[in-house]
Amino acid sequence: MKQVLILGLLVASLSVSGQGVQTDSLGFQTFEMAEGDTTFIMKQYFMVLLKSGPIRSQSKEEAAEIQKKHLAHINWMAEQGYVDIAGPFGDNGEIRGILVMRVPTQEKAEELAAMDPAVKAGRLIMEIHPWWAARGSKLK
Repeated sequence: MKQVLILGLLVASLSVSGQGVQTDSLGFQTFEMAEGDTTFIMKQYFMVLLKSGPIRSQSKEEAAEIQKKHLAHINWMAEQGYVDIAGPFGDNGEIRGILVMRVPTQEKAEELAAMDPAVKAGRLIMEIHPWWAARGSKLK
């Protein structure tokens, strides 16, 4: 049953344009989606893919300092309520990690991403996509 619900939410999110998207009092885009006797409030977040950047030739010490500042920036964004979840991938691929940002606009997500010391140093680039999830969703 959970898989069906998740699939239903995914399919619904793919057809957002016909869902009567509204903007709430904080500027977040939302819409209601009924699934049986349950109504989900879908909310737009921003999925940030942290990818290897073009400048990765820093010394080991410089890279460690950039990483320390990168993690501090993520922690600051989480403390401010801008990031709901963050983490690295377990392989050594081009995509290094993800952030799910709780901000009302893509411009705000881009502004916060541009402040990241790893982005400023060129070690990371960030690719940002609008992403829909039921409000209150959480990992289990």
